[in-house]
Amino acid sequence: MAQQHAAETNPARLGPARREETWRRLGEETFDLVVIGGGVVGAGTALDAATRGLRVALVEARDLASGTSSRSSKLFHGGLRYLEQLEFGLVREALRERELMLTTIAPHLVKPVSFLYPLTHRVWERPYTAAGLLMYDTMGGARSVPGQKHLTRAGALRMVPALKRSALIGGIRYYDAQSDDARHTMTVARTAAHYGAVVRTSTQVVGFLREADRVSGVRVRDVEDGRETEISAGAVINCTGVWTDELQRLSGGRGRFRVRASKGVHIVVARDRIVSESGMILRTEKSVLFVIPWRNHWIVGTTDTDWNLDLAHPAATKHDIDYILEHVNSVLATPLTHDDIEGVYAGLRPLLAGESEETSKLSREHAVARVAPGLVAIAGGKYTTYRVMAADAVDAAAVDLPGRSQPSITDKVPLLGADGYHALVNQADHLAAEHGLHPYRVRHLLDRYGSLVHEVLASADGRPELLKPIEHAPDYLGVEVVYAASHEGALHLEDVLARRTRISIEYAHRGVDCAEQVATLVGEVLGWSPETVKREIEVYRARVEAERKSQSQPSDEAADALRSAAPEARAGIVEPVS
Repeated sequence: MAQQHAAETNPARLGPARREETWRRLGEETFDLVVIGGGVVGAGTALDAATRGLRVALVEARDLASGTSSRSSKLFHGGLRYLEQLEFGLVREALRERELMLTTIAPHLVKPVSFLYPLTHRVWERPYTAAGLLMYDTMGGARSVPGQKHLTRAGALRMVPALKRSALIGGIRYYDAQSDDARHTMTVARTAAHYGAVVRTSTQVVGFLREADRVSGVRVRDVEDGRETEISAGAVINCTGVWTDELQRLSGGRGRFRVRASKGVHIVVARDRIVSESGMILRTEKSVLFVIPWRNHWIVGTTDTDWNLDLAHPAATKHDIDYILEHVNSVLATPLTHDDIEGVYAGLRPLLAGESEETSKLSREHAVARVAPGLVAIAGGKYTTYRVMAADAVDAAAVDLPGRSQPSITDKVPLLGADGYHALVNQADHLAAEHGLHPYRVRHLLDRYGSLVHEVLASADGRPELLKPIEHAPDYLGVEVVYAASHEGALHLEDVLARRTRISIEYAHRGVDCAEQVATLVGEVLGWSPETVKREIEVYRARVEAERKSQSQPSDEAADALRSAAPEARAGIVEPVS
């Protein structure tokens, strides 16, 4: 009983019981800040403001990380190629953030990952690249990953046997860091809730409130049931990424900057398709291509093309996939084929619109502006620097708040699950024996939940069947699905298959084969009727079918027409808002 009461009073538990309470609070309380957007910048802004002692509400029209923040290259990196563009400040800032994530903020979620940089030119390339990597190794206080290591051609081929001998004359290994972006974003949002922020998804901003010439809050709609309410606030921060301009129009004001969407596509292939001990970074004519280790898979990407179609569901085309295959196959001894691809995902980078027509040349710096009294917008940047962006956004909004604002302290605030993580890794064998699990399985759980693993496993108390793997997605346990709905804010089948787990990109069936089992488990937590379970499965299968078909289309327009015709899990979404 005490445990149940503790769960009910746990502010970081984003479960169904809390939705009604958060709706009431949004309508009744006055907040210092309303943050619009549940991506990593919005979640980070809510956490930054809450830990400064401000009263914060975070609203998201769809799901946490449902846009760009679940579709990145999944790296915390300094941006090696930005050194060539002489953006030293950006690289230094990003490397400092990488270091903070690895050591203090999220050691359970962010891990070192090695990359081979193949050398192809004699004489000049090795010293030139080594000088750049030396800066990379020493800027931003980087101490948590090993430094660069120089390799002969034979040494590089021993590390990456998958490479053609003719593809390189030598190599340099260096380290960056990686994370499950959707899980990290969701954990940032839950940490914000832990510190008092009111976090609510499926809650779409449909209008702005005004007092005289200033913005004084927002009008929101619950897209699950159609209810509307008004949220009063001292200031509003627009953290909607590629939707920035759309929200700006809704506010009736003119923006200080415009955001352009650049589409980035990644493919996912099984680990045995590329024989290698390390990831790789390959030069292309326009940018770079990463081959990134991802559990039992490789993620290969990305593309960089303008996108002017549906912002919610960017579609990968056959052309995008062929581009990735052509470039990676130019160096692989055994080429990848379309049949090797298990998952595909497309995301949109919110780039600040510049003079250049090439999206890969647009700045990855971020911009923050007070576009009207009471309204701040922030856009641009990159996933790695979300915490810096958040602090800048709150600083800009502080002008509209009474009293003196406290400085940002999020560089000292570990995310939920970080405290105690290292000790639990050492105790993994004991924890495994206690729950009848393989130690490998417990380590996998620790890297997804950190010290919250006790809370996750407690969800299986009295239900040992939940500690069994999901039948058609054995990397995950049934209890993880239950926990996604009871604690992590998942409201739909898609939320669980695409973001709380990564089943939708890690299995060739893309989640279709386990949809029924997962929907049944989610439905038990959320109180779904058999009809709702059936509808969730149908909507998810239609999404996968539409994505598969779009990925065989030759053009963005043809792919978009197929993908955007699929039904929405959140049928009450208005797109675009006007």
